[in-house]
Amino acid sequence: MLRELRLAASLTLEGLAEASGVSVRGIGDLERGRRAAPQRRTVAALADGLGLSEADRERLLAVARASRSPGYSPAGVRAFPRGIDDFVGREQELAELTKLAELAAARHSSGEEGGPGNGPAQPVAVAVSGPPGTGKTTMALYAAREFADRFPDGQLVLDLRGMDDEPPGPAELMLGVLKTFQVPDRDLAKAGPQGHLGLYRQLLADRRVLLVLDNARDEAQVRPLLPGAGAGMVLVTSRRMLTGLESVHRLPLGELTPREAATFLTALVGAERAAADPDALADVARHCGHLPLALRVAGNWLATRTGWSIRRLADRLALDDRRLDALAAGDVRVSAAFDLSYRQLTPTAARLFRRLSLTPGPESSAPAAARLTGQPLFDAEDTLEELVEAGLLGTERDRYRLHDLLCLFARTRLAAEESAEDIHRARTDLYHWLLETAVVAGRWFEPDHGAPPADWQGTVDLSSADKALRWLKSEGVNWLTALRAAAAAGEHTTVVEVAEALHWFSDQWIFWGHWPEIFDTAARAARALDDPLIEATQLNYHSWALSVCEGRPRDAIARATEALAAAQRAGDASQQAWAHNYRALGFRGLGDHPSSDEDIRQAAELFEAAGDLHGSLQAKQSHAVSLMNQGRSEEALAAYRRLFAFLEDIGDRLEPHIAAMGRLETHSNMGSTYAQLERWDEALAHLHSAIDMYHDNGNEALESRHLHRLGTVLLDAGRPTEACEVFRRCVAVGPGADPQSVADAREALARLETR
Repeated sequence: MLRELRLAASLTLEGLAEASGVSVRGIGDLERGRRAAPQRRTVAALADGLGLSEADRERLLAVARASRSPGYSPAGVRAFPRGIDDFVGREQELAELTKLAELAAARHSSGEEGGPGNGPAQPVAVAVSGPPGTGKTTMALYAAREFADRFPDGQLVLDLRGMDDEPPGPAELMLGVLKTFQVPDRDLAKAGPQGHLGLYRQLLADRRVLLVLDNARDEAQVRPLLPGAGAGMVLVTSRRMLTGLESVHRLPLGELTPREAATFLTALVGAERAAADPDALADVARHCGHLPLALRVAGNWLATRTGWSIRRLADRLALDDRRLDALAAGDVRVSAAFDLSYRQLTPTAARLFRRLSLTPGPESSAPAAARLTGQPLFDAEDTLEELVEAGLLGTERDRYRLHDLLCLFARTRLAAEESAEDIHRARTDLYHWLLETAVVAGRWFEPDHGAPPADWQGTVDLSSADKALRWLKSEGVNWLTALRAAAAAGEHTTVVEVAEALHWFSDQWIFWGHWPEIFDTAARAARALDDPLIEATQLNYHSWALSVCEGRPRDAIARATEALAAAQRAGDASQQAWAHNYRALGFRGLGDHPSSDEDIRQAAELFEAAGDLHGSLQAKQSHAVSLMNQGRSEEALAAYRRLFAFLEDIGDRLEPHIAAMGRLETHSNMGSTYAQLERWDEALAHLHSAIDMYHDNGNEALESRHLHRLGTVLLDAGRPTEACEVFRRCVAVGPGADPQSVADAREALARLETR
């Protein structure tokens, strides 16, 4: 229409440009269709330059308005990069983005203001952050396409090239937006570089635009690009958390769930091929760390190698030292994505990043990081936060986690940039620190120890037994690996010291799964030291673990018998007594009560002769339990009452943790004994008391066991509704629960709920 009107007026492009003030290029772009949504003031200027009648003027304005109707975008979703059609998962994140897009749309329709005296409402701004390869860009583009109809004036993607050595600055990016929305060159020249910010903000304030600022480097690059007013929406993606940005919604991304990862791979390799070996598909996803970039590379590899089985790739990825090399398809390499972030770290942060790969488990802490680098604790915390901000380290409370693939990448950089001697020294120092701290923490639960000595200079807060317990659990994988390394290196004294310090603590984490290994390792170390007393002690601990943790009474009896022989060689009455006590525990597990009672009798006599009060408590408890198990309920109740009296008499001479455990077990066992007599009220009162105390001290293993026991008693008492509630509590106890008790509770629930 414009060309038709210009020719009718006998004007050249240059003539109309001179008459209207619109540039020759701008008019030419409109006539050739390169630009199809001019601003109203541009159309008015052209109409004036053409000398149009009122009717022709209105026709031209109407066509211009129609070109800006919904469905047209100056730089819209039709021009978005490829790679979003196979998007999967992220339901929660997309739901959050949908709510925010609806909020932006609602502001437009309602004309919402920011509040009294605050001026117009701000556009909705969302910072999508996460480690490299988590699919931030893909999700932002997918969301932009889904929300396109809510932002009819345009959906624009800007690549901020945040990983470049010299990324574009805000002024350059703003100018690009202004030109994309066809602000006349005359207006740009008139405003000058200093006025572009005002034009930019006014343009976005007047339009319903979705702006995707992809791959941002830092806050300084992004902050000027966030419009201050309007009904639009801005999605910012960055590997950095962009903590310094104000008034933005934050959406962190991590890896996909196993189910989402399998769905993603299936879309790439085909449903029939995936269904042929779902276990191999799951293994590929796991070796990719469920990271979208790695999954895409693996899926593309399989899609182009139809002769490969999925299992073949899974086995290739199973090799840690080859995995990153295998995760490459054409010019796309997972390690290259990681390297871009790594090269932007300060030297101190890069060193810590490399050395975090020496941490055996998936998580670490600030004190461990300080040990790895030799930094003061507060400096190490600052360096860790730099890695978090850079998207290379995850965090939850006071724990830090390297993604599996990032850990492999850090390991390759460590080998390439540090000497073998430095690496060995750093690992050895970390392991020694872990074991030293484990000993100090474990001794909170040992008789005659408790709090760390006054001269202890540790960097971990172990000022209470609760804090010691939390440290031992959170660092369990790490100090266990260090213990294995000490055993392999022949550091027998260290191995025995650690096992000894953790013996009483093991009651607090019974079903962790590693106590049999720890005490067996310590027994072998004691044998290497040729010390029969230490050997007897560790053999006894191993017997306990076999009985209680793994339910292997025959093996436990054999181990306790070995302990008895070693204790006799050492001439130690106390360890002989413990050996009899653990033999009794094994025989009780086999239902051999006469043999159990004989060992209990001998244990009690030896404990009393040795003056071992903690052992005497155990022998009395074992005697009462044996009576209860034999159905001699009244005798058992009398024995439990004597136990309570014993605890009252010598309570202040017992280690508090051990005395508390004695009271808990006595309450629980009295509850079971009253249940044998069908004295339900008394049974339930004792069981509730025990469970409340287990819950308060955080012992999930024994809490779950006794919740199952309570549910069973409630069933026997004819109270199924209450039993169901207790079984549900048992199932929900947590990761430290007794697996068998949880399984039994689930089975009981299933039976009750189908009645």
